[in-house]
Amino acid sequence: MKHRDTHRRTGSVPAALYPGHLFAQPLRRGLLCAAAIAAGAFLLPGTQALAQPQAWPTKPVTIVVPFAAGGTTDVLARALGEKLGAALGQPVIVENRGGAGATIGADYVAKAAPDGHTLLMGAVHHTIATSVYKKLGYDFQKSFAPITSVALVPNVLAVAATTPARDVKELVALMKAAPDKFSYGSNGAGTAQHLIGTQFAAAIGQPLLHVPYKGSGPLTTDLLGGQVSMSFDTVTPVLPHIKAGKLRALAVTTARRSSSLPDVPTLAESGFLGFDIGTWFGVLAPARTPPEVVERLNAEMVKVIQSPDFRKRMQEIGAEPIGNTPAQMGQQIAADTARFGKLVADNKITTD
Repeated sequence: MKHRDTHRRTGSVPAALYPGHLFAQPLRRGLLCAAAIAAGAFLLPGTQALAQPQAWPTKPVTIVVPFAAGGTTDVLARALGEKLGAALGQPVIVENRGGAGATIGADYVAKAAPDGHTLLMGAVHHTIATSVYKKLGYDFQKSFAPITSVALVPNVLAVAATTPARDVKELVALMKAAPDKFSYGSNGAGTAQHLIGTQFAAAIGQPLLHVPYKGSGPLTTDLLGGQVSMSFDTVTPVLPHIKAGKLRALAVTTARRSSSLPDVPTLAESGFLGFDIGTWFGVLAPARTPPEVVERLNAEMVKVIQSPDFRKRMQEIGAEPIGNTPAQMGQQIAADTARFGKLVADNKITTD
């Protein structure tokens, strides 16, 4: 991107602008001297306030995805980054740093330079991890500057198509008949999937083995292969396999049905009350990132999120686009941290 330096324009003043030939040269010299003195002021101590802010971005922008490639977080980051790069005039790179329930990637961004060049594609998982992990190297509400929520994606209870159960009640009957044979996979301890699985096990009075993964990609592979019995993952990674008949959706975990799976009932409709957990995803920067950079990022991202192409892409993956303000995203983070903190305590969830 090329920038024009408005402080270094030089050139003579046409004599025709001033009456009298004898005054032309002295006026020219006087103006040039004044310009030189003004320019020198930028170099004097204590005059930094006169300087213009550094242009941003000055290099590629990296969006860190705290999960392995192939999951909803990864898909959203790449869809957003593709269009955001054109708006910013710099490439947007997606970097996967999975592990420990998304906390490794979050810790990396929290400690990055607060210059707007390193961002986090965060999720509701981070508001849960705050209560699950007792020794995090960051505070999710203090170490980050919210930019915007990108999308909300329902979670769905899915099993392999070879599982005999056609609905949740039949699945529970199978579990009670063979209590040691069922497990569920998640994107790691402290994620929404972990919380839903623990809450589901408590609701049916049946223990469930928790198998954590680094992301939806490897989790879905093992679900298809029968290495885990079920998952409570977001709709996005399992939707193609549900449509292909390789996985079966038994229920969604939100209060309302998913528009991408309108025939699949909610857990409440299936007889299991108290479930209303979906997964929101949003972008955050390290705390102390300049407000003007956060504002620019918010404006450009909201434009992308509201564009017809992006909204169509969200519909294809079962996501509902959001695009709110930094303040609104911050309020959502605070509310969910309190809400899920209680659920974590009530269900005695710990990192296993």
